[in-house]
Amino acid sequence: MKTSFELAQIADAVGGRLRGSSAVVITGVADVAEAGPGDITWVSNPKYAAKLGNSRAGAVLAPADFGATPMPAVLCARVDRSVAKLLGLFARPVSRPAPGVHSTAVVHPTAQIGPEPAIGPHVVIDAGVRIGAACVIHAGVFIGRDTHIGDNCLVWPNAVIRDGCIVGHRVEIHPNAVIGADGLGFYFDEGRHNKVPHIGGVVLEDDVEIGACSCVDRSKFGYTVVGRGTKIDNLVQIAHNAQIGAHCVFAACAGVAGSVRTGDYCVLGGRATVLDNLTIGDHVRFAGGLSVATKDIPAGMTVSGYPARDHREEMRDQASLRRIGKLTEQLKDLMSRVEHLEASIHDQP
Repeated sequence: MKTSFELAQIADAVGGRLRGSSAVVITGVADVAEAGPGDITWVSNPKYAAKLGNSRAGAVLAPADFGATPMPAVLCARVDRSVAKLLGLFARPVSRPAPGVHSTAVVHPTAQIGPEPAIGPHVVIDAGVRIGAACVIHAGVFIGRDTHIGDNCLVWPNAVIRDGCIVGHRVEIHPNAVIGADGLGFYFDEGRHNKVPHIGGVVLEDDVEIGACSCVDRSKFGYTVVGRGTKIDNLVQIAHNAQIGAHCVFAACAGVAGSVRTGDYCVLGGRATVLDNLTIGDHVRFAGGLSVATKDIPAGMTVSGYPARDHREEMRDQASLRRIGKLTEQLKDLMSRVEHLEASIHDQP
Protein backbone atom coordinates (compact mmCIF):
# COMPACT_ATOMS: atom_id res chain seq x y z
CA MET A 1 0.00 0.00 0.00
CA LYS A 2 1.36 3.41 -0.95
CA THR A 3 1.68 5.69 2.09
CA SER A 4 2.81 8.97 0.53
CA PHE A 5 1.50 11.13 -2.30
CA GLU A 6 2.46 14.40 -3.88
CA LEU A 7 -0.25 17.00 -3.46
CA ALA A 8 -0.94 17.04 -7.20
CA GLN A 9 -1.72 13.31 -7.04
CA ILE A 10 -4.12 13.90 -4.17
CA ALA A 11 -5.88 16.69 -6.07
CA ASP A 12 -6.42 14.38 -9.03
CA ALA A 13 -7.64 11.54 -6.81
CA VAL A 14 -10.23 13.63 -4.93
CA GLY A 15 -11.38 15.67 -7.93
CA GLY A 16 -10.09 18.98 -6.59
CA ARG A 17 -8.20 21.99 -7.92
CA LEU A 18 -4.69 22.56 -6.56
CA ARG A 19 -3.72 25.98 -5.23
CA GLY A 20 -0.06 26.35 -4.30
CA SER A 21 2.90 24.02 -4.59
CA SER A 22 2.23 20.66 -6.18
CA ALA A 23 5.43 19.07 -4.86
CA VAL A 24 4.38 18.87 -1.20
CA VAL A 25 4.59 15.25 -0.08
CA ILE A 26 1.68 14.06 2.08
CA THR A 27 2.04 10.98 4.29
CA GLY A 28 -1.16 11.10 6.32
CA VAL A 29 -4.47 12.75 7.22
CA ALA A 30 -5.07 14.53 10.52
CA ASP A 31 -7.26 16.99 12.39
CA VAL A 32 -6.46 20.70 11.97
CA ALA A 33 -5.08 20.96 15.51
CA GLU A 34 -3.02 17.77 15.37
CA ALA A 35 -1.72 17.80 11.78
CA GLY A 36 2.01 17.99 11.12
CA PRO A 37 3.97 19.10 8.04
CA GLY A 38 3.45 15.72 6.36
CA ASP A 39 -0.32 15.68 6.93
CA ILE A 40 -3.24 17.03 4.97
CA THR A 41 -6.23 18.31 6.92
CA TRP A 42 -9.60 19.71 5.85
CA VAL A 43 -12.09 22.47 6.65
CA SER A 44 -15.67 22.54 5.43
CA ASN A 45 -16.75 26.06 6.37
CA PRO A 46 -15.08 29.50 6.15
CA LYS A 47 -15.81 30.12 9.84
CA TYR A 48 -13.02 27.64 10.64
CA ALA A 49 -10.43 29.60 8.67
CA ALA A 50 -8.89 31.01 11.85
CA LYS A 51 -7.91 27.53 12.99
CA LEU A 52 -5.67 27.13 9.96
CA GLY A 53 -3.50 30.00 11.16
CA ASN A 54 -2.25 27.87 14.06
CA SER A 55 -2.09 24.59 12.13
CA ARG A 56 1.17 22.90 11.13
CA ALA A 57 -0.56 20.94 8.34
CA GLY A 58 1.31 20.61 5.07
CA ALA A 59 -1.88 21.11 3.04
CA VAL A 60 -5.61 21.58 3.44
CA LEU A 61 -8.66 20.32 1.58
CA ALA A 62 -11.26 23.11 1.44
CA PRO A 63 -14.42 24.29 -0.38
CA ALA A 64 -13.99 25.69 -3.89
CA ASP A 65 -14.70 29.29 -2.77
CA PHE A 66 -12.49 29.17 0.33
CA GLY A 67 -10.26 32.20 0.90
CA ALA A 68 -6.49 32.38 1.31
CA THR A 69 -4.82 29.66 3.36
CA PRO A 70 -1.35 29.61 4.97
CA MET A 71 -0.57 26.28 3.31
CA PRO A 72 -1.27 24.84 -0.17
CA ALA A 73 -4.92 23.91 -0.68
CA VAL A 74 -6.94 21.42 -2.69
CA LEU A 75 -10.22 23.17 -3.49
CA CYS A 76 -13.25 20.90 -3.94
CA ALA A 77 -16.85 21.27 -5.05
CA ARG A 78 -18.01 18.79 -2.37
CA VAL A 79 -15.71 18.58 0.65
CA ASP A 80 -17.51 15.60 2.20
CA ARG A 81 -17.19 13.56 -0.98
CA SER A 82 -13.54 14.54 -1.46
CA VAL A 83 -12.69 13.74 2.18
CA ALA A 84 -14.11 10.24 1.69
CA LYS A 85 -11.87 9.75 -1.36
CA LEU A 86 -8.90 11.19 0.55
CA LEU A 87 -9.35 8.76 3.44
CA GLY A 88 -9.67 5.93 0.94
CA LEU A 89 -6.19 6.76 -0.40
CA PHE A 90 -4.63 6.18 3.01
CA ALA A 91 -6.85 3.34 4.23
CA ARG A 92 -5.02 0.17 5.18
CA PRO A 93 -6.19 -3.01 3.43
CA VAL A 94 -9.17 -4.60 5.14
CA SER A 95 -8.64 -8.17 6.28
CA ARG A 96 -10.79 -10.77 4.59
CA PRO A 97 -10.93 -14.55 4.40
CA ALA A 98 -8.92 -16.31 1.74
CA PRO A 99 -10.75 -17.02 -1.54
CA GLY A 100 -12.86 -20.15 -1.41
CA VAL A 101 -14.50 -21.90 1.51
CA HIS A 102 -12.45 -22.49 4.65
CA SER A 103 -11.96 -26.11 5.65
CA THR A 104 -13.66 -25.55 9.03
CA ALA A 105 -16.80 -23.99 7.55
CA VAL A 106 -19.92 -26.15 7.80
CA VAL A 107 -21.92 -25.90 4.57
CA HIS A 108 -25.09 -27.95 4.13
CA PRO A 109 -25.10 -30.05 0.93
CA THR A 110 -28.24 -28.28 -0.31
CA ALA A 111 -26.74 -24.79 0.07
CA GLN A 112 -25.77 -22.99 -3.13
CA ILE A 113 -22.75 -20.70 -3.10
CA GLY A 114 -22.03 -18.42 -6.06
CA PRO A 115 -18.70 -17.91 -7.79
CA GLU A 116 -15.68 -16.22 -6.18
CA PRO A 117 -16.68 -16.65 -2.52
CA ALA A 118 -14.47 -15.88 0.47
CA ILE A 119 -15.93 -17.81 3.41
CA GLY A 120 -13.95 -17.81 6.63
CA PRO A 121 -13.40 -20.33 9.41
CA HIS A 122 -16.25 -21.78 11.46
CA VAL A 123 -18.99 -20.28 9.30
CA VAL A 124 -22.24 -22.28 9.38
CA ILE A 125 -24.46 -22.24 6.28
CA ASP A 126 -27.70 -24.18 6.74
CA ALA A 127 -29.95 -26.07 4.34
CA GLY A 128 -31.47 -24.30 1.37
CA VAL A 129 -29.30 -21.21 1.65
CA ARG A 130 -28.43 -19.38 -1.58
CA ILE A 131 -25.45 -17.03 -1.67
CA GLY A 132 -24.66 -14.88 -4.70
CA ALA A 133 -21.38 -14.10 -6.39
CA ALA A 134 -18.30 -12.56 -4.76
CA CYS A 135 -19.65 -12.56 -1.20
CA VAL A 136 -17.25 -12.22 1.75
CA ILE A 137 -18.37 -13.99 4.92
CA HIS A 138 -16.08 -13.67 7.92
CA ALA A 139 -15.41 -16.13 10.73
CA GLY A 140 -18.19 -17.41 12.95
CA VAL A 141 -21.13 -16.21 10.87
CA PHE A 142 -24.36 -18.25 11.01
CA ILE A 143 -26.76 -18.23 8.05
CA GLY A 144 -30.06 -19.96 8.70
CA ARG A 145 -32.16 -22.29 6.60
CA ASP A 146 -33.60 -21.00 3.30
CA THR A 147 -32.00 -17.57 3.57
CA HIS A 148 -31.09 -15.92 0.25
CA ILE A 149 -28.17 -13.50 -0.08
CA GLY A 150 -27.38 -11.45 -3.18
CA ASP A 151 -24.09 -10.61 -4.89
CA ASN A 152 -21.12 -8.73 -3.43
CA CYS A 153 -22.32 -8.83 0.16
CA LEU A 154 -19.99 -8.46 3.15
CA VAL A 155 -20.82 -10.12 6.48
CA TRP A 156 -18.45 -9.46 9.37
CA PRO A 157 -17.53 -11.92 12.18
CA ASN A 158 -20.19 -13.50 14.36
CA ALA A 159 -23.16 -11.90 12.64
CA VAL A 160 -26.32 -14.02 12.54
CA ILE A 161 -28.82 -14.16 9.69
CA ARG A 162 -31.60 -16.49 10.71
CA ASP A 163 -33.96 -18.64 8.70
CA GLY A 164 -35.98 -17.33 5.77
CA CYS A 165 -34.37 -13.92 5.40
CA ILE A 166 -33.71 -12.17 2.09
CA VAL A 167 -30.59 -10.04 1.69
CA GLY A 168 -30.12 -7.95 -1.45
CA HIS A 169 -26.97 -7.05 -3.37
CA ARG A 170 -24.03 -5.13 -1.86
CA VAL A 171 -25.36 -5.40 1.68
CA GLU A 172 -22.90 -5.03 4.56
CA ILE A 173 -23.63 -6.51 7.99
CA HIS A 174 -21.21 -5.64 10.79
CA PRO A 175 -20.01 -7.86 13.68
CA ASN A 176 -22.54 -9.39 16.06
CA ALA A 177 -25.56 -7.96 14.27
CA VAL A 178 -28.63 -10.23 14.31
CA ILE A 179 -31.01 -10.33 11.38
CA GLY A 180 -34.23 -12.26 11.86
CA ALA A 181 -34.42 -12.92 15.61
CA ASP A 182 -37.94 -13.23 16.99
CA GLY A 183 -39.66 -9.97 17.86
CA LEU A 184 -41.10 -9.17 21.26
CA GLY A 185 -44.42 -10.97 20.95
CA PHE A 186 -46.17 -12.49 23.98
CA TYR A 187 -49.66 -12.77 25.39
CA PHE A 188 -50.38 -12.98 29.11
CA ASP A 189 -52.50 -15.91 30.24
CA GLU A 190 -52.72 -18.10 33.32
CA GLY A 191 -50.21 -16.03 35.22
CA ARG A 192 -47.40 -16.09 32.66
CA HIS A 193 -46.22 -14.68 29.35
CA ASN A 194 -46.79 -17.01 26.41
CA LYS A 195 -44.80 -16.70 23.20
CA VAL A 196 -46.41 -15.67 19.92
CA PRO A 197 -44.70 -17.48 17.00
CA HIS A 198 -42.99 -15.22 14.47
CA ILE A 199 -43.38 -17.01 11.16
CA GLY A 200 -42.22 -14.23 8.83
CA GLY A 201 -38.77 -13.02 7.88
CA VAL A 202 -36.61 -9.98 7.13
CA VAL A 203 -35.81 -8.28 3.82
CA LEU A 204 -32.70 -6.13 3.56
CA GLU A 205 -32.85 -4.44 0.18
CA ASP A 206 -29.84 -3.54 -1.99
CA ASP A 207 -27.03 -1.39 -0.53
CA VAL A 208 -28.27 -1.58 3.06
CA GLU A 209 -25.70 -1.42 5.87
CA ILE A 210 -26.39 -2.80 9.36
CA GLY A 211 -24.11 -1.69 12.20
CA ALA A 212 -22.45 -3.78 14.89
CA CYS A 213 -24.74 -5.32 17.52
CA SER A 214 -27.87 -4.00 15.80
CA CYS A 215 -31.00 -6.13 15.49
CA VAL A 216 -33.64 -6.36 12.80
CA ASP A 217 -36.40 -8.64 14.09
CA ARG A 218 -38.32 -11.08 11.94
CA SER A 219 -42.00 -10.37 11.43
CA LYS A 220 -44.95 -12.19 12.92
CA PHE A 221 -46.08 -12.69 9.32
CA GLY A 222 -44.84 -11.29 6.03
CA TYR A 223 -41.53 -9.42 6.27
CA THR A 224 -39.79 -6.73 8.26
CA VAL A 225 -38.27 -4.56 5.52
CA VAL A 226 -35.27 -2.22 5.46
CA GLY A 227 -35.39 -0.20 2.23
CA ARG A 228 -32.60 0.11 -0.30
CA GLY A 229 -29.63 2.28 0.60
CA THR A 230 -30.62 2.68 4.25
CA LYS A 231 -27.74 2.87 6.73
CA ILE A 232 -28.21 1.57 10.27
CA ASP A 233 -25.64 2.48 12.94
CA ASN A 234 -24.50 0.31 15.86
CA LEU A 235 -26.88 -0.77 18.65
CA VAL A 236 -30.07 0.04 16.74
CA GLN A 237 -33.31 -1.93 17.19
CA ILE A 238 -35.77 -2.47 14.34
CA ALA A 239 -38.79 -4.37 15.65
CA HIS A 240 -41.04 -6.92 13.97
CA ASN A 241 -43.11 -5.94 10.93
CA ALA A 242 -41.48 -2.50 10.66
CA GLN A 243 -41.23 -1.09 7.14
CA ILE A 244 -38.25 1.24 6.81
CA GLY A 245 -38.04 3.38 3.70
CA ALA A 246 -35.18 3.88 1.27
CA HIS A 247 -32.01 5.87 1.99
CA CYS A 248 -32.75 6.45 5.66
CA VAL A 249 -30.03 6.93 8.30
CA PHE A 250 -30.50 5.73 11.89
CA ALA A 251 -27.82 6.69 14.43
CA ALA A 252 -26.69 4.62 17.40
CA CYS A 253 -29.25 3.45 19.97
CA ALA A 254 -32.23 4.55 17.89
CA GLY A 255 -35.26 2.31 18.22
CA VAL A 256 -38.22 1.60 15.97
CA ALA A 257 -41.10 -0.35 17.50
CA GLY A 258 -43.31 -2.93 15.86
CA SER A 259 -45.28 -2.21 12.67
CA VAL A 260 -43.83 1.29 12.24
CA ARG A 261 -43.72 2.61 8.69
CA THR A 262 -41.19 5.27 7.75
CA GLY A 263 -40.90 7.11 4.46
CA ASP A 264 -37.75 7.57 2.43
CA TYR A 265 -34.76 9.70 3.46
CA CYS A 266 -35.67 9.78 7.15
CA VAL A 267 -33.00 10.49 9.78
CA LEU A 268 -33.15 9.26 13.38
CA GLY A 269 -30.54 10.82 15.65
CA GLY A 270 -28.96 8.86 18.47
CA ARG A 271 -31.50 7.44 20.97
CA ALA A 272 -34.48 8.63 18.95
CA THR A 273 -37.52 6.38 19.31
CA VAL A 274 -40.67 5.70 17.29
CA LEU A 275 -43.52 4.00 19.15
CA ASP A 276 -45.43 1.12 17.61
CA ASN A 277 -47.85 1.33 14.68
CA LEU A 278 -46.91 4.89 13.74
CA THR A 279 -46.33 6.30 10.25
CA ILE A 280 -43.43 8.66 9.64
CA GLY A 281 -43.45 10.64 6.39
CA ASP A 282 -40.63 11.15 3.90
CA HIS A 283 -37.66 13.34 4.86
CA VAL A 284 -38.56 13.47 8.57
CA ARG A 285 -35.58 14.22 10.84
CA PHE A 286 -35.41 13.32 14.53
CA ALA A 287 -32.96 15.24 16.71
CA GLY A 288 -30.60 13.12 18.76
CA GLY A 289 -31.18 12.56 22.45
CA LEU A 290 -34.66 12.21 23.87
CA SER A 291 -36.84 12.39 20.75
CA VAL A 292 -39.86 10.09 21.02
CA ALA A 293 -42.61 9.93 18.40
CA THR A 294 -45.96 9.19 20.03
CA LYS A 295 -48.12 9.97 16.98
CA ASP A 296 -47.79 10.03 13.19
CA ILE A 297 -45.40 12.68 11.84
CA PRO A 298 -46.04 14.32 8.46
CA ALA A 299 -43.40 14.45 5.75
CA GLY A 300 -40.64 17.01 5.91
CA MET A 301 -40.73 17.82 9.62
CA THR A 302 -37.74 18.13 11.94
CA VAL A 303 -38.79 17.03 15.42
CA SER A 304 -37.42 16.67 18.93
CA GLY A 305 -38.59 16.19 22.50
CA TYR A 306 -40.98 13.85 24.28
CA PRO A 307 -43.46 13.75 22.71
CA ALA A 308 -41.67 14.61 19.47
CA ARG A 309 -42.93 17.84 17.87
CA ASP A 310 -41.64 20.67 15.72
CA HIS A 311 -38.01 21.20 16.69
CA ARG A 312 -38.20 25.00 16.73
CA GLU A 313 -41.20 24.97 19.06
CA GLU A 314 -39.47 22.51 21.35
CA MET A 315 -36.33 24.66 21.48
CA ARG A 316 -38.36 27.80 22.27
CA ASP A 317 -40.12 26.02 25.14
CA GLN A 318 -36.84 24.62 26.45
CA ALA A 319 -35.38 28.13 26.42
CA SER A 320 -38.42 29.35 28.38
CA LEU A 321 -37.97 26.61 30.95
CA ARG A 322 -34.37 27.67 31.52
CA ARG A 323 -35.64 31.13 32.45
CA ILE A 324 -38.08 29.86 35.07
CA GLY A 325 -35.61 30.28 37.95
CA LYS A 326 -35.04 33.93 37.15
CA LEU A 327 -38.74 34.54 36.55
CA THR A 328 -39.55 32.92 39.92
CA GLU A 329 -37.22 35.30 41.72
CA GLN A 330 -38.74 38.24 39.89
CA LEU A 331 -42.23 37.02 40.82
CA LYS A 332 -41.25 36.72 44.50
CA ASP A 333 -39.88 40.25 44.44
CA LEU A 334 -43.05 41.53 42.77
CA MET A 335 -45.28 39.78 45.33
CA SER A 336 -43.24 41.29 48.15
CA ARG A 337 -43.65 44.74 46.65
CA VAL A 338 -47.41 44.23 46.34
CA GLU A 339 -47.65 43.10 49.97
CA HIS A 340 -45.75 46.18 51.16
CA LEU A 341 -47.95 48.40 48.99
CA GLU A 342 -51.15 46.84 50.35
CA ALA A 343 -49.87 47.13 53.90
CA SER A 344 -49.07 50.82 53.44
CA ILE A 345 -52.53 51.46 52.00
CA HIS A 346 -54.26 49.71 54.93
CA ASP A 347 -52.16 51.70 57.45
CA GLN A 348 -53.34 55.08 56.07
CA PRO A 349 -55.84 57.01 58.38
